Amino acid sequence: MWHNAIFTDKRRIIMGFKVMGVTAGRKDSNCEILLKEALLVCQEQGAEITMINLKDYELLDCTGCTSCTMGMSMGKHTGCALDNKDDKKKIMEVLLDQDAVIFSAPTYALMPSSLFLKFMHRNLAYETAFLTKIGAIKPRDRIGALIAVGGSTRSWQSMALECMQASTFSNSFKIIDMYMATMVPAPAQVLLHEEKLARAREIGENIMKSLNTPANEREWLGEPDAGWCPNCHSNCLCLGEPQWRGLQYPIECAVCGAGGDLVKTDDGKWKFVIAANGLERDRTSEEGRGVHCDEIADTQGGFFMDPQKRATVAEKLEKYKKINFKGI
Repeated sequence: MWHNAIFTDKRRIIMGFKVMGVTAGRKDSNCEILLKEALLVCQEQGAEITMINLKDYELLDCTGCTSCTMGMSMGKHTGCALDNKDDKKKIMEVLLDQDAVIFSAPTYALMPSSLFLKFMHRNLAYETAFLTKIGAIKPRDRIGALIAVGGSTRSWQSMALECMQASTFSNSFKIIDMYMATMVPAPAQVLLHEEKLARAREIGENIMKSLNTPANEREWLGEPDAGWCPNCHSNCLCLGEPQWRGLQYPIECAVCGAGGDLVKTDDGKWKFVIAANGLERDRTSEEGRGVHCDEIADTQGGFFMDPQKRATVAEKLEKYKKINFKGI
C-alpha cells in the first residue's frame, strides 16, 4: 500500500502511515523512554502516532478454552470467549489497523514480562493466517520492531527478543528491526546512555524506511549479523525433532521454525544454513502458519469429531476428578 508523500530539501517525509507503540514497562522509565524516542522519529516523518502502556488496561489471561481455534479449524470466525470481559478486543481493533507497531518490554527472568506475554498470548484469536485461510479477513501487510530492556547483559536476557518476536507471528508482523538495551536496571537509567537513545531513534528511522518500501521488497534493517537465523535473526537454535506428518531437520530455529543444519565456514566458524525446503513451515509467513491450522484441524478437530475418543476421555477423566490434594 502506498501513501501520499511530500518532499523537503533533505529527505522524503511519509504522510498517512499509522504507527503504534505498545509497552509493558513502568511509567516514565526505560521501556517508555526508548519507545517514545522511536515514535518521535516516526512522528517527525509524518506518521500518525498512537501509544499505549498495557499497565493502563484490564487484561485477562487466556483460559485455554480453544474456542477460537476450534472455530477457525471448522471455517468459522468465533472470536475470543473473553471479548466482552476485558480490554483486549478494544486494543486489537486499533492495533490491527496500524501499518507498523513497535513493542517494548522489560526483561524478567530471561524473558519479557508476564504482562507483555499475557497480552500477546491472546493473539491466537486474531491469527491472521487462520482467518485469511477461511476467508474471514483480507491479507494486510504490517511491519514491527522490538525493544527489550534489562539490567544485565544478553546472558540474562537470552530469551527476551526471541519470545517477543514469537508472540508477533499471529498477526503477521514482519519484524524489520529489534534492539536489546542492556545494563539499565534502574528507573530511567537509559537517559545516561545517549547511544541507547540513538539506537531507539534508528528503529524509528528503519520503521519509516520500511513503510516507504513496497511490501514485497521489505527487508531486515537491523544489525546485519544479528542472531544465528538468517530468516528471523533470532539467536536461538535447537535440535530438530519429527514434526506433524514427519517433517524433520537436523537443526531448527526455535523462533521461526526454519530448518537446516550447522555448517563450518572456511574461517572455522559455524553458520546456520537453511535447507532447500527449510521454510516450509516458516512461522513468519501466513503460508507456514496455515499448515499449523491444518494440523490443529487434524489433531484437535479429529478429537472433537470422534464420539468414541470423547467418550473414552470422559470415562477416564472421572478418576482424576476424584483426586484431591491439600492446597495452600
